[in-house]
Amino acid sequence: MDEEQIRQEAADDKLINDAFQKLLDSYLASRHRKKVDLITKAFNFARQAHKGVRRLSGEPYIMHPIAVAQIACQEVGLGSTSICSALLHDVVEDTDYTVEDIENLFGSKIAQIVDGLTKISGGIFGEQASAQAENFKKLLLTMSDDIRVILIKICDRLHNMRTLDSQPANKQYKIAGETLYIYAPLANRLGLNKIKTELENLSFRFEHPDEFASIDKKLQTTRQKREILFEQFKAPIKEALDKMGIDYEIKQRVKTPYSIWNKMQNKHVSFEEIYDILAVRIIFTPKTREEEVNECFNIYVAISKIYKSHPDRLRDWLSHPKANGYQALHVTLMSKTGQWIEVQIRSDRMDEVAEQGFAAHWKYKDGLEDEEYTEDEAELNDWLRTIKEILDDPQPDAMDFLDTIKLNLFASEIFVFTPKGEIKTMPAGCTALDFAFSIHTFLGSHCIGAKVNHKLVPLSHHLQSGDQVEILTSKSQHVSPAWINFVSTAKAKAKIQAILRRDNKEVQKAGEDILQGFLKKNNIEMSSAVVDQLAEYHEIGKRNDFFIALGEKTILLGDKDIDELHGKHKKEEGSSRWRKFVPFVGKKKKEEQPQNDFFIVPEKFNKKKPIYISEENINHYKFPGCCHPIPGDDALGYINNKNQIEIHKRACPVAAKLKTSYGNRIIDIKWDMHKKLYFDATIRLGGIDRLGMLNEITQVISSQMNVNIHKLTITSEEGIFDGSIELRVHDRDDVKAIMDNLKGIPDLKEISQIM
Repeated sequence: MDEEQIRQEAADDKLINDAFQKLLDSYLASRHRKKVDLITKAFNFARQAHKGVRRLSGEPYIMHPIAVAQIACQEVGLGSTSICSALLHDVVEDTDYTVEDIENLFGSKIAQIVDGLTKISGGIFGEQASAQAENFKKLLLTMSDDIRVILIKICDRLHNMRTLDSQPANKQYKIAGETLYIYAPLANRLGLNKIKTELENLSFRFEHPDEFASIDKKLQTTRQKREILFEQFKAPIKEALDKMGIDYEIKQRVKTPYSIWNKMQNKHVSFEEIYDILAVRIIFTPKTREEEVNECFNIYVAISKIYKSHPDRLRDWLSHPKANGYQALHVTLMSKTGQWIEVQIRSDRMDEVAEQGFAAHWKYKDGLEDEEYTEDEAELNDWLRTIKEILDDPQPDAMDFLDTIKLNLFASEIFVFTPKGEIKTMPAGCTALDFAFSIHTFLGSHCIGAKVNHKLVPLSHHLQSGDQVEILTSKSQHVSPAWINFVSTAKAKAKIQAILRRDNKEVQKAGEDILQGFLKKNNIEMSSAVVDQLAEYHEIGKRNDFFIALGEKTILLGDKDIDELHGKHKKEEGSSRWRKFVPFVGKKKKEEQPQNDFFIVPEKFNKKKPIYISEENINHYKFPGCCHPIPGDDALGYINNKNQIEIHKRACPVAAKLKTSYGNRIIDIKWDMHKKLYFDATIRLGGIDRLGMLNEITQVISSQMNVNIHKLTITSEEGIFDGSIELRVHDRDDVKAIMDNLKGIPDLKEISQIM
């Protein structure tokens, strides 16, 4: 062994030993029973198993399991069982050791968790969406066995996100997409607020580096102003709380770049228009645990004497904690500088639960041994029960299954009362029909309406917190396909689709019989090729949908179908759902446009290298109508089933699903355009209507900027106007320049770009 290798090994050993010592120190500082020997044994075993292996970043592989264990211990507050499982989580997958070996050395509990983690490894996602949905089901099923499986999986994902720099761009988009789509909502649902926030921010940083840097810079620039506002705001509060003799601390919470960006997108506002970047937390230690709720209200009464509170923005999560265990009192106060500031009042226990989630619950339970989880965690079990119900009747389509679960992961809650006064927790935005299905499938499937607060309402009526709901049913009522549009909960969607599938099978069978009879009459033999040809002729994508259409008599077969089968009838052009990409506005006549000659991805194609889109090759790629990317947009490529490349914005909802389901088909896209071609972009405007406003807007765009306005729509009502302008531009920089210039027009209050 040469000198360099010896030096490298010594450096590696020091790195590994220091990281493990830090882990032990964190563990010894926790409230868990001290099982240092067991953790050391797991560390030595994992170190030996991964010996000689390195990560993409170049560091020894064992650093990853140590880092995951460190997050589990320090940031989630888990004990020795979880720390050992985290240290061993890759051993079974990456080495020759088996789950039985783990069980013999470390016992059945650790082996069970490691087994759960092995089953769902490799991201949640395989080659195809169906494989990925299967893995997602495994993940959820292992959760219901032992919640620590998913907690450690989230720690694993957090460390992967923190070290994502070493991955190529296409992998970064895939992993960041999965993280935003599944892991961040899961962390949120389990109450891991701090981790959820970091996962969102890291995903945002890798997917939209320029926007992240821009918001981060603005946060740094406005920091001093916020500090002054915070100091002025908290001074009178401190005085009042000191008089009351409360043991407390006041912290400021600044909105993260991701949540600021999200608000900018959803509300069409600029950074400067977001008023709630600063929030204040009052965290106190109650004199006794029984008094903590009362003390929250006492603090609220005291501070609302100092500042005027917003009547509609009091959120009481004390009496009814959120489904992830979150408790606090939120109140919005008017500061002396004329800004609304949200104040969150919570005890030290509530604060720990808010940051560390369910794991922190068990710390406060009396007489609990190290990490012995009880089965009476009502909110968590309710959630797991919902998931199990969906798993019992899974949908055949993988993405639908994922979306169904996501509906419940994201939802914030409202509280609804039954006619007998019992409280039911429902997701915000739910309808009377959702409520019916949440009580019983029979009630949902025969629901004709409801009485909300004793008033008659339709199935689609949206419920509010505090509503009392009575469901009205009729035996003659049947589930209809339109009902899918009336529900937002996972359970209701799953049940409606199951009932519709059952009904559809009968209709489908009738459709098959109709087709069989028609073909027989015309001496044509029924085959899958014949069915596909007719389905395509009638512009129906799936065979089963074609049979259903025949069964429902929405399609009637005739002579033209026979002509089609004999090849006499040519399908009309232009029915494709893809828009032809025609960026050559004003350059050539339409008939001179080159036909799309799409690039076909060869077998040995390097997906790690970015593809550069230029004027010469732009027509070789597909541009779906979902998000209209233009040069300068953060974009990615997706290799579709025909091996052609589709271009999407990275923030496009369709791309979000593609990253999650088909991560191995994602490639990085770079623009190499030189302001020769034109593209469509739409800008939304709003403001105070006055004489000459429209003239000023068109002057800025047409005269100053020399940009062609393609379409202009303006509506005005009671002195306020709202509208959109479709422009022909070269790239994203043009759009930004136009929007910056428009901001100079007096009374133009809102300017944003539509996707």
